[in-house]
Amino acid sequence: MILVVDSGSSKSDWKLELPDSPPLSFSTNGLNPFFVNDKEITRVIKEIPEIIPYANEITELYFYGAGCISPDRREMVSNALTPLFENAFISVENDLVGSALATCGTNKGYIATLGTGSDISFFDGQEVQPSNHGNGYVLGDEGSGAWFGKKLITLFLYGRLPKDLSENFAENYRITKEIVIKNVYQKERPNAYLASFAPFLSANITHPFIDEIIRSGFEEYVQTCVLTYQNYQDYECHFVGSIAYYLDLILRDVCNGYNIKIGKILKSPINELFDFVIEREKSSLINF
Repeated sequence: MILVVDSGSSKSDWKLELPDSPPLSFSTNGLNPFFVNDKEITRVIKEIPEIIPYANEITELYFYGAGCISPDRREMVSNALTPLFENAFISVENDLVGSALATCGTNKGYIATLGTGSDISFFDGQEVQPSNHGNGYVLGDEGSGAWFGKKLITLFLYGRLPKDLSENFAENYRITKEIVIKNVYQKERPNAYLASFAPFLSANITHPFIDEIIRSGFEEYVQTCVLTYQNYQDYECHFVGSIAYYLDLILRDVCNGYNIKIGKILKSPINELFDFVIEREKSSLINF
């Protein structure tokens, strides 16, 4: 039995191969090792009712996660998974690897993440190449849910939102400066907290002020991330994440202005990633 996980900072999607029935799919909180430790990862998994009956039967576990960018972070996640899946071969990779397999397959292309955070890398058909991006919600994450959430909160607290939007925002979120500071500076997952305000954008996307915020975020993302690749027009650029998915019309418009070749836009890569992994493992058994 094979288990595939695509983990972001806000949410993790799981898909488990079952012998005689369709795959089992479920979701949990995000398990980014920069924001949760190994004990918290273990605790979250232990509380997944769907996985408990199958834990000892799983033979392969492929975990693709945000924050799994260095050996020590990947080891932290692997150490948290090992006691729970004692009979499984466990592989932990960065989420960009999973997104590349889900969108590019074995072809070359760019993988752009626009979810809670943002990132971009080039996939050469075999490996995701190192990049200077993906620096987190404090130093980067241009055009991400956290970036947009921070923008909205700042405008609201400074009294710079138009009156109709300010009243709508206050009614929907009922926040104060004290609440924001506590969640951003004192609690876990501050980036996910900031990103939780991003749905306000899609709910008010026809408002000219919101339209301008979205465009400015995508412009900053494209100029900071995509245009740094000299040959960005030579390959398709695939987008993964809820921000790209729900705000795709404006994203496409901004990208068209730079002649960016848009490929797939996926809310989550889990289904395509699962299919790729299952097919790859079946092929390896045949060729063995």
